[in-house]
Amino acid sequence: MIAINNRRDFLKSTAALGAGYWVAGGVAPRPTYRSKLDRVRFACIGVGGKGSSDLTDAARLGDVLGICDIDGSYLDQAAGKVAGAKKYFDYRQMLDELADSIDAVTVSTPDHTHAVAALHAMRMGKHCFCQKPLTHSIEESRMMSQVAREHNLMTQMGNQFTADSNLRQSAALIKAGVIGTVKEVHVWTNRPVWPQGDDAKTPEEAIPDSIKWDLWIGPAEPHPFSSLIHPFKWRGLWKFGTGALGDMACHTLNMSFMALNLRNPTSVVAESSGHNGVFYPKWSKITFEFPELDGRPALKMFWYDGDQKPLELMADLPRQPSNRPQDQWSHFGSAALLVGDKGMFYSPGDYGGEPGSTGIVRDGEFTRIRRIERANEVEYERSPGHFEELVDAITGKRTTPPVSNFPDYAGPLTETNLLGNLAVWASGTKIEWNAESMEITSNHSADQLATLQKIVRKEYHNGFEIHETVGAR
Repeated sequence: MIAINNRRDFLKSTAALGAGYWVAGGVAPRPTYRSKLDRVRFACIGVGGKGSSDLTDAARLGDVLGICDIDGSYLDQAAGKVAGAKKYFDYRQMLDELADSIDAVTVSTPDHTHAVAALHAMRMGKHCFCQKPLTHSIEESRMMSQVAREHNLMTQMGNQFTADSNLRQSAALIKAGVIGTVKEVHVWTNRPVWPQGDDAKTPEEAIPDSIKWDLWIGPAEPHPFSSLIHPFKWRGLWKFGTGALGDMACHTLNMSFMALNLRNPTSVVAESSGHNGVFYPKWSKITFEFPELDGRPALKMFWYDGDQKPLELMADLPRQPSNRPQDQWSHFGSAALLVGDKGMFYSPGDYGGEPGSTGIVRDGEFTRIRRIERANEVEYERSPGHFEELVDAITGKRTTPPVSNFPDYAGPLTETNLLGNLAVWASGTKIEWNAESMEITSNHSADQLATLQKIVRKEYHNGFEIHETVGAR
């Protein structure tokens, strides 16, 4: 893949892959060239749910030549949005047939199939938009970052509020020291809103005619169809989803990550309600320890889900109207609270985009960000829009990668989040972590370590695979 620095550069695409055993890298690409890339040509993998809006963005800012989904009803709905796009059930067939015709892909599938689909396309030289969380395992995230860098691809994860001005301004204010040195970050969410815990069930049902269930399962171990899994509630199962942390930390932790570069924690430990290895627990509280990094002092981050919150720190935070009759006003169900030596910075909601309730607490008094920003002018990049950043980078209108690109931002953010799930699996046992080598360095029995390593480097089934080893960043 050659760099695309301006509209006069050439785009390298690749020939179709051969049939047979499918690997997320296929075979070495045969280069072809397309000059003057004025409109990006997309193939969209997953067009239901969030994939529907991703398809809309791709069609709004480019040309969609192919659409793929395991659910025929979603395909039919999507076809009405993009006349002329070819329909596919299997993304591998789509990439085979459209290899020389497309420039980029969107991947908007369940978590466990993100990496096999995205890496397949990226190793063909295709730019990639991938929904959050970026991957299902830590190794996959590292690999996605490496392949993007090696092939000089423009990439973006679907944590769309990374482009929000309130989030970016908040991060800039914290970097500028508006609350002094940050010692702790507390992040809580109202998730899960799907079945989790030992009593969760997914009763087996007949597979609808419109669904290709074997393709939905993809690289996972076989599992009976249940309407409690497809189309939405798969998030609570270990083999398919990444639980409340994987689903929402890419959003709710996003502003804090941008402000404080919360990558490469050295240890993580979790409390939880316990799990049965099938479903994530009903609730968890996770503590991450981060070393000093590029002048940012060492700090701790605390994650809370399943109605857990740092109540002792929330007394002076603003509240919002509540639907609960016993509590007319309540705290936001999701938020981030950063504790510094000169006050606390409060970012309510999941997306860092609530300027009316964002602000600083000092000496028990809350000051909204609108007053803070006038006294503390900071510089931050204004965005034309999240998906616009990707398309502008591909065409050369933008001279730097999208902010939430895989190597520099989305990959490290995802690795941090998924390390929390490693601790949840081993609830109560502290995990010491070497991020450079992706190795657990704390003492565990051989059996425990083998089980934990499967969370770091997952196993693949049904003929799907990715490269088994990756180097350090």
